[in-house]
Amino acid sequence: MENNTMQAVIADSIWKEKSLAKDIILIASTSLMIALLAQVVIPIYPVPFTGQTLGVLLTGALIGKKRASLSLLSYLMMGFIGMPVFVGGTFGIARLAGPTGGYLIGFVFAAIIVGHLTEKGWDRNFITSALAMFIGSVVIYSFGLLWLSNFTGWDKVLSAGLIPFISGDIIKILIAASILPAGWKLIKK
Repeated sequence: MENNTMQAVIADSIWKEKSLAKDIILIASTSLMIALLAQVVIPIYPVPFTGQTLGVLLTGALIGKKRASLSLLSYLMMGFIGMPVFVGGTFGIARLAGPTGGYLIGFVFAAIIVGHLTEKGWDRNFITSALAMFIGSVVIYSFGLLWLSNFTGWDKVLSAGLIPFISGDIIKILIAASILPAGWKLIKK
C-alpha cells in the first residue's frame, strides 16, 4: 500500500515546471477553492455543514503537503484579517475562537497528512485514496471535537460536531477518492 519514495502529486504531473510563481498560483488557487466551498452551507448550529472539508482534502492531495500547509495557513490568515472566506462569508478572530475554530486549525494538519500520503502514492487507486481522505477527516474531527467540547461539553460534542456530518463526509470522501485516481488515468493518457 505504501511506497517509501516520494512521488509527484497531480499538480506537478500536469504542470512540470518548478518555480516560485507556480507554487504561489497553486497555493492561492487552492485557498480560493476552499473559500468558495465554504460558501456551500447547510446551516446547523453550532457547526454548519459545508463543502470546506472536500476542498481541504483535495488541496492536500492535489498540491502536496508543503504547499497545502501554506494554502491552509493562507486561507486562515485571509479570514483572520477580514476577508469573507469562512462559512457564509464570515471572517475574523471570532470564527477562529468560536465553536468551529478547532476544525479550522485541523484543516491545516489534515491537508499536510493527506498531502504526505498522496506523495507516497496513496492517491493512485480508490481504496488508498479513500483511506487517505478518511485519515484526513479523522484529523479534522480530532481538532474540531476537542475544541467544540469547550462549547458543548463532552456529553453533547458528538451529537453537535460529528454524528450529523458522517453521511455527508462519506460522500465527500467518495468524491475525492474517485476524482484522484481518475485524474491519474487522464494524466497517463
